[in-house]
Amino acid sequence: MSELPKTKEKYISQIPALQVLINLGYEYLTPEQALAERSGKTGNVLLEGILARQLRQINYIQYRNEKYPFSEGNILTAIQRLKEERFDGLIRTNEKIYDRLTLGTTLPQSIDGDTKSFPLNYIDWETPENNVFHVTAEFSVARTASQDTRRPDIILFVNGIPLVVIENKSPNASTVGGSTPVEQAISQMIRNQGVKEIPRLFTYTQLLLALAVDEAKYATTGTPAKFWAIWRESGLNEEVLRELVNCPLPPEQKALLFRDDFAETRLYFEELEAKAERQPTEQDRMLLALCRPKRLLDIADRYTLFDGGDKKVARYQQYFCVSKILGRIHKLDNDGARQ
Repeated sequence: MSELPKTKEKYISQIPALQVLINLGYEYLTPEQALAERSGKTGNVLLEGILARQLRQINYIQYRNEKYPFSEGNILTAIQRLKEERFDGLIRTNEKIYDRLTLGTTLPQSIDGDTKSFPLNYIDWETPENNVFHVTAEFSVARTASQDTRRPDIILFVNGIPLVVIENKSPNASTVGGSTPVEQAISQMIRNQGVKEIPRLFTYTQLLLALAVDEAKYATTGTPAKFWAIWRESGLNEEVLRELVNCPLPPEQKALLFRDDFAETRLYFEELEAKAERQPTEQDRMLLALCRPKRLLDIADRYTLFDGGDKKVARYQQYFCVSKILGRIHKLDNDGARQ
């Protein structure tokens, strides 16, 4: 088998993660495509072109038994409200944006001479397939009041909104001050949320992942290092996982992925793909458990809360316990009564 290039330690985690995410239903965007969707501005973290198209697609005005589209002016206003939320500290701003994402906004529009306010949603939480899901790598973001940038390894977008940030490390990375590779990824993620770094990106995020192949942890915006957690899910089917990690990429997505910085790794990964012998890792399990589109929207919408100035996301025990309770509540007996 061909050897990985000298930068192979990074790609042991990053490219396999991208392959899994593409197979989960995320459309890959090259860094250049992602930058074009934000008008070439590294200070802008929304993929505004995609967001505008989706706002038109998933929203309409119901008025007197007729459906009407929102005006282009209102689509632009909706984007500006999301984009220009005043930064008031990381968690406070994240909470304001979270409320806007989950509750939507209202916009006035005149129809047949009658002006009323109508609701507009940024994400269709109830019907995941109505949204679009994208993934990109090496997403350059301008630092606060600086010409420098930071480049998180992987970003997941829903309707052009960055909901997940992922940092990848090789399990073979040397320890720094006694820290493990996944601890290094967590430290880097926490650093990037600092006020002089790229906090604007994290005002939109709902999940943060630190992946090091055989070790993986997750958190949400503002989570201290000691509260990053593992996710255990007994219901994950190992055969489904093996199929997922060995599933060939669609040709057009493969062509986009193995360009530029990743081009020199293509032969290695094609030979690996032909053998179809890759075994699932902990980072694969976490990506399937947390990042498949329906699960991601469920966790962000129903299992995330703000409490006393902190943002919290459910641990796996809490998630499955609540899910079972809700399942029992909704279950009816033969007489149509709840237990």
